[in-house]
Amino acid sequence: MNNFSRDIVSRLFRSRMCRHNAAKLKVMKSTTQAGVKLWIALLLLFMSIQGAHAEISVIVHKSNADSISAQDIEKIFLGKQSNFPGGHDAVPVNLKEGNAAREGFDSQMLKKNSRQVKAYWSRLVFTGKGTPPKEVERETHMLELVASNPSMIGYIDSRHVTPDVKVIFSF
Repeated sequence: MNNFSRDIVSRLFRSRMCRHNAAKLKVMKSTTQAGVKLWIALLLLFMSIQGAHAEISVIVHKSNADSISAQDIEKIFLGKQSNFPGGHDAVPVNLKEGNAAREGFDSQMLKKNSRQVKAYWSRLVFTGKGTPPKEVERETHMLELVASNPSMIGYIDSRHVTPDVKVIFSF
């Protein structure tokens, strides 16, 4: 076999190998992408199931002796009531929009979705009839505020409750 023939055979072999390897890489890439998509879907499903079943606790300062109904909590957080049933001031505190506990609180306690709550407060602010509750970033901030002020009322995921606050309602 002369050099010319060897060169042609070598090129032919390499081109077949390249096509074969490219096909293998394409199959591996699509399999990997499908696997990643499956894992992401399963992770999102798990997170939504976990978030849907998280219990929320409404918390107050541990010295607060008042018992409170769900209707009272709703009224306080919608600005329709500014005192605890015992008569002292009630200052509601919300978690930031997008927090899972906030979404659960809005839907289960206030019976509104986040957009409806935002629209409700926008109307009251625009007409001068109300001010929305103060918002905090994290549940740790909520715990600190409520634990340090007897007038505050807030809510957190029940797993984060500490002895520094009193749980007055859970759902």
